[in-house]
Order: sequence, then C-alpha cells, then structure tokens
Amino acid sequence: MTSPLLSIIIPALNEEKRLPATLETIQVFLDQQNYLSEVLVVDSGSSDRTLQIAQDFASSNPAVRVLHEEHRGKGRAVRSGMLAARGKYRFFGDADLSMPIEEINRFLPPQIPDPQVVIASREVPGSVRYGEPEIRHLSGRVFNTLVRWIALPGLQDTQCGFKLFRDDIAEDVFQRQTIFGWTFDVEVLFIARLHGYTITEVGVPWYYNADSKVRMWQDAWNMVNDLIHIRRNARRGVYDAAPAKS
Repeated sequence: MTSPLLSIIIPALNEEKRLPATLETIQVFLDQQNYLSEVLVVDSGSSDRTLQIAQDFASSNPAVRVLHEEHRGKGRAVRSGMLAARGKYRFFGDADLSMPIEEINRFLPPQIPDPQVVIASREVPGSVRYGEPEIRHLSGRVFNTLVRWIALPGLQDTQCGFKLFRDDIAEDVFQRQTIFGWTFDVEVLFIARLHGYTITEVGVPWYYNADSKVRMWQDAWNMVNDLIHIRRNARRGVYDAAPAKS
C-alpha cells in the first residue's frame, strides 16, 4: 500500500456543530490535490455526538480514520494522531479551521524545499489576523513573550494551532512528549529544537473564532507552570533519553 504524502490530524472535543462542515471542506480541498492524503479525527472524550459524526463521515470516505481517546487533552489527542498517521508529512490543525485549509500547501515542498517542522504564525511577515479582539491578542503576546524568555527564543507564535512535522521527526518528538494540555505545543517545539530540527514559521491568514476553547487568562497559571516543567525536564535530561515506544 502506497503511503500518503500528507496526513491531516484534527483533534476534536465536543465539535458536533463544526465538524461536519470542517470535514467536508478538508475533503473538497484534498480531492483537488495531486498527492495522496489521509485525515485522522481524534475524539478526546467528547460528551456530544462528535465521535459518531466522525465515524459516519469515515464510513463513506475511506481516506478518513477515526481514533478515540478516553481522556481529554488536546495534546493527548494530537499525539495519538501524529503517531498513528502514515503520511510523509503530518499536519495537525484545529477543527474551527481558523487558518484556511488551502494554506497547507505552503507548508509542503516545493514551497518549502525541506520541511522539517513548520508552524503557522500570526506574527511573522505575511500573516493577517481577522476579527480578533485586542485584549485576546495582548494576552497571547504576553504568553509568547514568556515562551521566548523561558523556552523558545526567536519563535514569534508557538500557539497558533496548525503545525506540520516530517514523519521521522514526528515519531521522535511526540514519543518524548509529557504535557497533554494547551502548552503541549511549546513542549514539542522545544524537543524538536533540542534535537536539532529546523523550525520554520509561515505567516498565515487567521480568523478569530469566538467559540475557541482556549481561555488564556483562566489557564494562565497552568501554562506558566508547564513552561517551568519543560525547563525542569530539560535540566534532568528527560528529553535526551531514547523516546518511549507507544
């Protein structure tokens, strides 16, 4: 069986309203491409019809697979999808598609000749934010300033929810992951940089969604603790050891 070039992983928690349109949009886009692809929907303990909707869609779309995680946590869902994927390049994105799905091709060859880790950015040249409240933007910049100070100097936007990893790098990085909440992005990028992988930021158009599940101020303390946890793990050599096999 020929492996796909691209895997798209969608972590989904209580997404019964958005998921049908999201999957249709992704499928229409992929049907227009000249490369093989697959889609993995990872339900992370939803209490609504998310899992059933995903399974129904997959039943008539053979390139779609559905995984189920009993426990919640976006990082846990992304990890499951990235390690189960078969694509040469493995991309995860939020179910709200706040970054238009058509942008994915900018993460792939030939646009990026050798993509290792590529992250969508709302801060580098070429990016545009649509409809975001100023206070939300400010809170994000405060957190990213902490991220640059503590863990990832030089990266302008670690929290935009759309990222691509080459297959071998995904296997290496996500098997070392220890954080499964919102700050998992910082940890996997920290691990990637620690092991010498190149991280490229791509400026994208991004549309604010008022239904976002991220509650920056409410989760701020936990996120700061996660940054400290990452530095502690690094000092202890946690990320240096051979990755634990799933």
